[in-house]
Amino acid sequence: MVDHGKEATLQFAPFQSAVDEGFWHRLSSLKLNKLGLDESPIPITGCFAPCSHHQVSNHLTLLAESLPTESSEQSSMQELSRGNRNRCYVPGILYNTNTYEGFQALDKQSLLKAEAEKIWEDIHSGKADEDSRILLRFLVISYADLKKWSFRYWFAFPALMLDPPATLVTLKPASHWFSLEEAESLAAACNEWRNLSSTTDIPFFLVSIDSNSIATIRHLIDFDDCRSNGHKILFGFYDPCHLPNNPGWPLRNFLLYIHVRWGLEKVPFLCYRENRGFADLGLSLVGEALITNSQGWKTNHKMPNAVGWESSRGRKVPRFISLANNMDPTRLAISAADLNLKLMRWRALPSLNLNILSSAKCLLLGAGTLGCQVARMLMAWGVRKITLLDSGKVAMSNPLRQSLYTLDNCLNGGEYKVTAAVESLKRIFPAVEAEGVVMSIPMPGHAVPCQEENSVIEECRRLLSLIDSHDAIFLLTDTRESRWLPSLLCASANKITITAALGFDSFLVMRHGAGPLSSNHDIKAETMTDLSAQMGTVSLDDNGTRQRLGCYFCNDVVAPVDSTTNRTLDQQCTVTRPGLAPIASSLAVELLVGILHHPSGIFSKAEFANSTDSSSTEQPLGILPHQIRGSLSQFSQMTLVGHASTSCTACSSTVVSEYQNRGMEFIVEAINHPTYLEDITGLTELMKSAGTFELDWDNEDDDECVEI
Repeated sequence: MVDHGKEATLQFAPFQSAVDEGFWHRLSSLKLNKLGLDESPIPITGCFAPCSHHQVSNHLTLLAESLPTESSEQSSMQELSRGNRNRCYVPGILYNTNTYEGFQALDKQSLLKAEAEKIWEDIHSGKADEDSRILLRFLVISYADLKKWSFRYWFAFPALMLDPPATLVTLKPASHWFSLEEAESLAAACNEWRNLSSTTDIPFFLVSIDSNSIATIRHLIDFDDCRSNGHKILFGFYDPCHLPNNPGWPLRNFLLYIHVRWGLEKVPFLCYRENRGFADLGLSLVGEALITNSQGWKTNHKMPNAVGWESSRGRKVPRFISLANNMDPTRLAISAADLNLKLMRWRALPSLNLNILSSAKCLLLGAGTLGCQVARMLMAWGVRKITLLDSGKVAMSNPLRQSLYTLDNCLNGGEYKVTAAVESLKRIFPAVEAEGVVMSIPMPGHAVPCQEENSVIEECRRLLSLIDSHDAIFLLTDTRESRWLPSLLCASANKITITAALGFDSFLVMRHGAGPLSSNHDIKAETMTDLSAQMGTVSLDDNGTRQRLGCYFCNDVVAPVDSTTNRTLDQQCTVTRPGLAPIASSLAVELLVGILHHPSGIFSKAEFANSTDSSSTEQPLGILPHQIRGSLSQFSQMTLVGHASTSCTACSSTVVSEYQNRGMEFIVEAINHPTYLEDITGLTELMKSAGTFELDWDNEDDDECVEI
């Protein structure tokens, strides 16, 4: 309560600003899609409400709808929904610069003066009589760094200065100023004013109290009528301030308006405040201001000085906000992509390890029908590091079956598949760390001329380097021989290897077992990723005596040879039923996720749904099979196990040891001499011995058994 014997200068509580995140979203979209480099001022609309808590002031707030939409030219208060008691809309202007230097160079004093002149002109033109909200015009300058999603901004609430300043005669709670009857009538009148959609957002009004203590709320233009009736009159306004000894900022321009409009020197005013949506006369204030004007503003239209730049923590500086964590589209995409996986962990799969998935580095050999689908499934599981290797270009027949390509990728001879695939993956999910490698895989049976031997060796070394730097390798090529070298290198490096192969209406998906030397082979630390290192620390159960699972070549009795020469058109293309690749690709990725979550990892044994071993059913993702073979013609699927063969041309200890001893010399010999792999693995002798088997027929006619 303030009741001075000697008047003191009237001091106002500054307006405070608040900006909703939606405002910055809308501004960013407007800037990117419509404004471009245009720095023209943008009409905006803010909103505030009377104070509704005795300890907290209300702010002038900017919302998403404060800005114009991309289809409209400006934000209009008339376009906003009226009748919201919590939103008294006021007009403003936004200056958004293209550069931070431009933001710093803005002439803030001139901008403030320009907005103050609008208020001054509105007072003299009578426009303020019709819409008193324009007395609260405000100004915002900003710089939006859309690369970093950070924003610098500064509010100004222009206030025309009385000279000399107004003095405060008295200020006390409204409940102490009115009689009991007047207070009850006034509270009811204010609540009615606030409940009417046509008046609830009008921030300035008249309080008229007749001789019978009946209070009514009137529009400002009714002042002359009220005065002629001899009623007690107060000038009311929605006060956002909660302080008991200071009226809010809106009173500044309101006092000047009253003085200029009606020449009053003593102005009784009501700082209207609420509690729980109803008039609170204990929180509201009533005061009287004394205005002494020596400049004759009513006749002299010279505008007074203006103030109003908002302070930040007591300093006249702009504010800064960074919304990178929740506004950058890439980060938003990450959050949205991870939502399903995170929800899995709520109830269905609490042990799901998102970190091991996001850190896994996957190498996809082949960017065709299988490669496209596997890449998509990996991203869906949260894998973020994907490398695709292929030497082919996108053909006109590809986009319908290979989901990462479009017709544009086929034009002008076609883009390289890995280049187009990487671009497509990044369009789908900007946060993916995708890389494409254009190269072919050296293959047995495809003899290398002497002049090309060095380039083939370089390709082999490059493939070895890629395998060493990744945690999981998918063999997705369309020929048998192209899978041999990766199978050998993966067996030597003890890498997680998954094969997916398609027939016309059948498929095979399998995980390769651990390498033959994995139990005692020391993989060099410098060539291992963190995840590979974790997998390498897992040891074989039963002291390493468990039989290894086989690789793609373990069931073959012949070495891989050239299968691409002299092929007809239907043999040159991968002719399969369209639904086959998505099924096989999904199963291949599910196998990888199962391996990464299995305690034994790459060394885990083959598991079956009807196994008596209960350990498989206890795994969070269920069983982890070795091979999955399916047939679309029968709509059937079965899980099989194939153990490693001592005569395998890709993963046997003989072949792996020979490679580790001879290196690239061994690989070149295997490529140039198709029978070399059969010779060193014993397959040649096996086939010879099979040819010497004789059949002995029993002499008894009634016995048809054959003895070998």
